[in-house]
Amino acid sequence: MDKTHALTAFSALSQPTRLDVFRLLLKAGETGMAAGEISDALGVRQNTMSANLSVLHQAGLVRNTREGRSIRYYADLDGTRGLLGFLLEDCCGGNPDLCQPLISKLACAC
Repeated sequence: MDKTHALTAFSALSQPTRLDVFRLLLKAGETGMAAGEISDALGVRQNTMSANLSVLHQAGLVRNTREGRSIRYYADLDGTRGLLGFLLEDCCGGNPDLCQPLISKLACAC
């Protein structure tokens, strides 16, 4: 992940509702959640939720699939790993071996 993409992701997460959505989708795991379910869970109007989900999608933090008339959203784990990897890329004051176990764990698709 490059700096521009990381800034886009941080900008998307810097709004309270979007951060709540992202954390909710991480918690939902592989089953994800329909847009209406997310709106109901967080008490946010559907049109407002749609705009927030669009920002998260454009930032590479969520992905979606269409299910008939509904759209199901999931946390994009590849995008999340990329963002976390960007943060840890130059960590540990010149001793990257200290961070390597964490970086390796984040890099795996476990």
